[in-house]
Amino acid sequence: MGSWWRLGTMAHMTSYSSPAPTVGFDLDMTLIDSRPGIHACYLALAERTGTYIDADLAITRLGPPLADELINWFPADEVPAMSDLYREMYPSIAIAATPAMPGAREAIAAVREAGGRAVVVTAKYEPNAKLHLAHLGIDADAVIGDLWAERKAEALREEGASVYVGDHVGDVRGARGAEALSVAVATGPCDAEELRTAGADVVLGDLTEFPRWLSDYLVTRA
Repeated sequence: MGSWWRLGTMAHMTSYSSPAPTVGFDLDMTLIDSRPGIHACYLALAERTGTYIDADLAITRLGPPLADELINWFPADEVPAMSDLYREMYPSIAIAATPAMPGAREAIAAVREAGGRAVVVTAKYEPNAKLHLAHLGIDADAVIGDLWAERKAEALREEGASVYVGDHVGDVRGARGAEALSVAVATGPCDAEELRTAGADVVLGDLTEFPRWLSDYLVTRA
């Protein structure tokens, strides 16, 4: 029993001696379930412009930049203006309609309890990303928006993130570009097998599994 206690104590002490992690999180379908708000905003945009948008279809492929979706419904030369209009309409339509994903607050808290920093790196328009987090009471150490896939690596490197958590294969590519551990959650448009095939180091069912994973990871890393 004495030997077990000494080993357990050494592991506990070592985990605290390891440098505190900076963990990056994606936003849409990772920290927030943005489908209801985005669905409503696409319907409002369609009504405002008189252009048909299949909002049911659009919310099945969240992740890439807004322009990548709007090009399916508007001529290319109209996409910049439609993007601006959508973003202008978004706060009054989408923020209140968007809940946190299960485990989102606990995941951020787990990073903080480990002495680390939690940063959000997302393709979403940065002011709207901040509105979501403020509305839901999720306090990130930094929020960087308007970055997708490999470009997310720029912010992850700048913030010193050693882990990036996301739901899309684009998030896996961003983590890889930053030489960060890719932790994927199968809560978005990409299923677990697709995330593994893209190169995710870890695949979780959702963020409720993250605190336990982080605890084990920090002990192993130490």
